[in-house]
Amino acid sequence: MLAVLCARDDMTKARLITAPAAGRLATLAFALFAACAPVSAHAVPTEGLLRVCADPQNMPFSNDKGEGFENKLVELIADKLQLQVKYTWLPQVVGHVATLPDDSECDILMGYAQGTGLIEDTNPYYRTSYVLIYRQDDKSLAGVESLADVRLKTKTIGILARTPPVSNMAINGLMANAKPFETGDLTPASAAADVIAAIASGEIDAGILWGPLGGYYAQSAKVPLALVPLVKEKAGPATIYGITMGVRPNEPE
Repeated sequence: MLAVLCARDDMTKARLITAPAAGRLATLAFALFAACAPVSAHAVPTEGLLRVCADPQNMPFSNDKGEGFENKLVELIADKLQLQVKYTWLPQVVGHVATLPDDSECDILMGYAQGTGLIEDTNPYYRTSYVLIYRQDDKSLAGVESLADVRLKTKTIGILARTPPVSNMAINGLMANAKPFETGDLTPASAAADVIAAIASGEIDAGILWGPLGGYYAQSAKVPLALVPLVKEKAGPATIYGITMGVRPNEPE
């Protein structure tokens, strides 16, 4: 299950949207754009192209076949501005925040976490969190809502190296039984698939993943999985992020 929080200018009007199947991701993208992401035409180039940096293998967000929900958002924006889309494929690496490589290559970078301070960004077009994932038949974890739950101290929890929840786990004394997934050159998508497979097989009791990735790959797991959005953490790095489009300096529109 994929849960995202749609961000509007009036944050009191934000609402939780749930997309239970991969086939609804495109519909979700259209709804998010209509509700949350007005676009200014004067900030785009004049040569008839919308130049986009995106990951070529990072479903459910994007791929080089145009199947991700961020691909669909790009299509909507380009259609609204009457521009043709030109992609520059920029593979993401777990634990590394991407930047716009060169002014001449991209006008926007899709899926950029708000507030990192590395480049300019737009208003968020959705909000999401990291999620705790475990097998639905594990009744010992039923009702867990945060990493502060003492029941997690005896559980083996999978975590991607160099991601924010590593610090949250350490703060809550959960590293003794942690199972680090050292990703190396793996894409976020392939690393997430490995964590889901380990949970489903019983190799680990639970795992923590970026929400949309966890939701997407949990749908194809061999056993039913429970996903808990980590939105109640009291200490440590943020686990909830607004997702924006990164733009060139001085073009925040």
